[in-house]
Amino acid sequence: MAEQKTKKKRFAWVGQIRDNYRMTAEVYPALGWLMLGMFAGLLVIGLVVGFILGNPFTFGFIGASLGLLAAMFYFSRRAMSAAYRQVEDQPGGAAAVVQSMRGGKWSCTPAVSVTKNQDMVHRVVGRPGVVLVSEGPSSRVGHMLASEKKRTQRFIPDTPILELQVGNEPDQVPIAKLQKQLGKLPKTLTPAEANAVRHKLEALTKQPAGIPKGYMPKSAKAAKAQMRGRQR
Repeated sequence: MAEQKTKKKRFAWVGQIRDNYRMTAEVYPALGWLMLGMFAGLLVIGLVVGFILGNPFTFGFIGASLGLLAAMFYFSRRAMSAAYRQVEDQPGGAAAVVQSMRGGKWSCTPAVSVTKNQDMVHRVVGRPGVVLVSEGPSSRVGHMLASEKKRTQRFIPDTPILELQVGNEPDQVPIAKLQKQLGKLPKTLTPAEANAVRHKLEALTKQPAGIPKGYMPKSAKAAKAQMRGRQR
């Protein structure tokens, strides 16, 4: 029994790649053909060069290796892009992106504020301080951010509180660039201070009325798992 569990863990990555491929192929139907074309193209080039130089086996092997690397690199890029597209228009998508970030540097409390239009604000805590991340049109989320910032400041008056609007409007951050944008923020807290802030705010967190616990659409959860898989 223990041996079977060990084998399952050992080959878990195969299932992850399979699931990632299926999800990515839903967004990019030609994915398989493009990957095959890259592999075959570089293999043929390697064989042609090998025949010219009188060593087709060695150059064919080099071409096949380069083709496999090129195909996997392309798959990796498309998989990440597909994951972002899966959550782009889904409520809770921004929270899924933040929660997929590895390294334990960020903690995210989804939907600390939400409206019937599914505009929402997520609270993210990290070394830059508290980052309030909104989803929804700028005309509707501005007052939500201001209200949540005022509410949060009562608990942590000396901690920086920043605001980020996720969306496709001119002054908003596209969801595909959210992780990068968070990484650019200045680090004003030590890891211990950030952890202390997180614990203080746990008492503040209350599930918004009418929102199920763990609110996040199925596609956002799947894309979150996919993004985590691509970052391993």
